[in-house]
Amino acid sequence: MKSLKIAALFAATLALCAPAQAQFQLPMSLDGAKALLNKGKNIADALREFTLEEEAALGEGMASNLLGAAPLYNNAAAQRYVNQVGQWVAAQGERPELTWRFAVLDDAEANAFAAPGGYIFITRGLLYGLRNEAELAGVLAHEVAHVLRKHQLAAIKKAARTALGAEFLGDKVEQKMARSGNGQLTPLFRELSNIGTQLYVRGLDKDDEYEADRMAVVLAARAGYNPYGLPSVLQTLQTVNADHAGLALLFKTHPPFNARLDALSVAMAQGFDAFERQPDVTERFKTSLRK
Repeated sequence: MKSLKIAALFAATLALCAPAQAQFQLPMSLDGAKALLNKGKNIADALREFTLEEEAALGEGMASNLLGAAPLYNNAAAQRYVNQVGQWVAAQGERPELTWRFAVLDDAEANAFAAPGGYIFITRGLLYGLRNEAELAGVLAHEVAHVLRKHQLAAIKKAARTALGAEFLGDKVEQKMARSGNGQLTPLFRELSNIGTQLYVRGLDKDDEYEADRMAVVLAARAGYNPYGLPSVLQTLQTVNADHAGLALLFKTHPPFNARLDALSVAMAQGFDAFERQPDVTERFKTSLRK
């Protein structure tokens, strides 16, 4: 069973809700009134928040797609270490109901990804380009922030209204279930997961990326790290040529690094100096990632 396979892979590494206000002039006929009421119900249902079960199902589907494109990095120590750092950073957020999962993908390109429900990935290429644990915490915190703010879920709903049309807005939504009786994702949720996976190539809205940056430095500071870890990573990436093959997708899907640094400079102008002396944890980082 695919869901069990995904769970096993991760175990190995570790061990809108209100409808818009509108005024309708009810038609005279009963059939017309029913149609109008059904339309309002469909719109309200399409705009509602995904349940926790649905969010987890979407995340599982997107994680499965990612693992189909790049396998897990075959280094148990590195996987365990990234999970430990990630779990501690995620614990500083406001969604204790999520089961967080962190994994390193065996991909030389530098990138990191998040999927709904608490699935976080970092590529081997990015992980081994970092210099200390504070930088790792900052990168993971950025992805955690996307999940905390449900950025991917909002983007999936927006895209689904266009891609699925009546299937997403119509009667099927009233009965939609994330999984069938055998635990597999239903066809609708498989399609929603595929739509979500396309976000890794298209990217999220720039405002989402800026918000995730701002939240990341706060989460890192709460976790006891030097909050300037993420800005340090952005400064390093800024020096790399935009034509570099290993950063092509990162350049394509995120705002320019200098713009992100400028925004963080403003956000961190007050209140972060007191946390600058928190540790970078360089030695443990190097020791934990030895091959």
